[in-house]
Amino acid sequence: MLNLSVLLEDGARTTPERDCLVFGDLRLSYALTDMIANQVANLLVQRGVRPGDRVALASPNVPYFPFVYFGALKAGAVVVPLNILLTAREIAYHLEDSGATALFAFAGSPDLPLGERAHAAFSQVDSCRTYIDLPAAAGATESGIEGAQTLWAALDGLPGTFSPVRTDADDTAVVIYTSGTTGTPKGAELSHNNLLFNAVACDTLFGRSPSGHDVFLTVLPLFHIFGQTTMMNLGLYRHGTLVLQPRFDGDEALRLMERERVTIFAGVPTMYWGLLGAKGGHDIDAITAALVTAVSGGSALPGELARKVTERFGVEILEGYGLSETSPVVSFNNPKVKAKTGSIGRPIWGVEMKLVDPGFADIEGEGPGEIAVRGHCVMKGYHGNPEATAQVVRDGWFRTGDIARRDEEGFYFIVDRSKDLIIRGGYNVYPRELEELLMTHPGVSLAAVVGVPHDTHGEEITAFVIREEDSALTEEELVAWSKERLAAYKYPRLVRFRDALPMTATGKILKRELR
Repeated sequence: MLNLSVLLEDGARTTPERDCLVFGDLRLSYALTDMIANQVANLLVQRGVRPGDRVALASPNVPYFPFVYFGALKAGAVVVPLNILLTAREIAYHLEDSGATALFAFAGSPDLPLGERAHAAFSQVDSCRTYIDLPAAAGATESGIEGAQTLWAALDGLPGTFSPVRTDADDTAVVIYTSGTTGTPKGAELSHNNLLFNAVACDTLFGRSPSGHDVFLTVLPLFHIFGQTTMMNLGLYRHGTLVLQPRFDGDEALRLMERERVTIFAGVPTMYWGLLGAKGGHDIDAITAALVTAVSGGSALPGELARKVTERFGVEILEGYGLSETSPVVSFNNPKVKAKTGSIGRPIWGVEMKLVDPGFADIEGEGPGEIAVRGHCVMKGYHGNPEATAQVVRDGWFRTGDIARRDEEGFYFIVDRSKDLIIRGGYNVYPRELEELLMTHPGVSLAAVVGVPHDTHGEEITAFVIREEDSALTEEELVAWSKERLAAYKYPRLVRFRDALPMTATGKILKRELR
């Protein structure tokens, strides 16, 4: 038997009075958080949710997320976290595809009307029988959505104790949907074993506070597997405190890091860029004195950005690598052994990596080739889609779609996503190499490179750039500067300056929109 809810329950037994969740001025102990999760489990059983049923959860980083997540797991259900930026049509697709029988959705706010979208989607899906409103106002018993019941009204009078349903280690615990950047979103089935092992593996890799009590700034979206594993699940495994930040803002992140003496921060590269650009007056010395570990993942970390962060905050960013289908962590730069700037590190304990060609044949030596992964982290498969599973999994090896090289010590270096590869005039051009170079220009703050259709060359290289503040850099100057430093087929012929770049809810740059 194994149920991932043991992460919360163990903290409630061992450190019941310790702060489990911090949200604004609200501080919730482990005992209280576990009690509310127990009430959610009782609610689900009352509403006819059976072990193995899917429970969808659409919520930003607020206390409702762990309440419902662990309550559903206690009831033996499978959690289906939903991206809070999905449209009503997209939410309906996820409910239909997963077979969800219940939906918990945050009511939202004027700038994030999530509840309206979620309820509209719920109304379209007959198989989804229960809708619970997670109200913006703490403790609210009346919903602003017609026909909906708030969580607090639904929990009223329910017991705060619950005996978790027996689940096997290989039972599905969570269905994480891919972003759908290359087609229809697919639900990766992750087991209790997948998720627990990945959190434990991260525990061996992330530094610890000398005090023995770690504080995690949880700004990575919890509906994404990166945030779930490296922040929420690892944080609870360590009996740490999760400081919840619903939406990333550099100044607010630094304020919370200073106030709560945050020891662990994990983010995507654009979040580190946002920390550097924060304008408020912050006690950087206090922040750096507490900060033990800084982790980057989600997309390639430019070397110049890593250098600037280390220079300002006095901590080396440790880069790791993973995917939704791998729970997510596959490799990491283990500071206890060795770390290499620009590398995604070496495979974590219990995981194997190799390079393969388009036919799935092994590539020896440096590569490049597509990364394939095998081990405890690999998903069970795509929900209800054996054909898609067979395309990416063979003999237990999962092919990632990421192109990498490796050195003689076994460190892997991402070259680029295979789908981002630009073929100009028959030559392969990897955008990451160009982005790394552009970021070293003193007038460039952030850069993203894509290929756009071209009549004679097939694709032309285009750079989208955010200038440094007060920079007067021109398109012609940047093209000429790049031409001096790159082979003739590589340098960007087109430069487009922007005040901002489109990003996903997790902070990844949306290259498909740039194209």
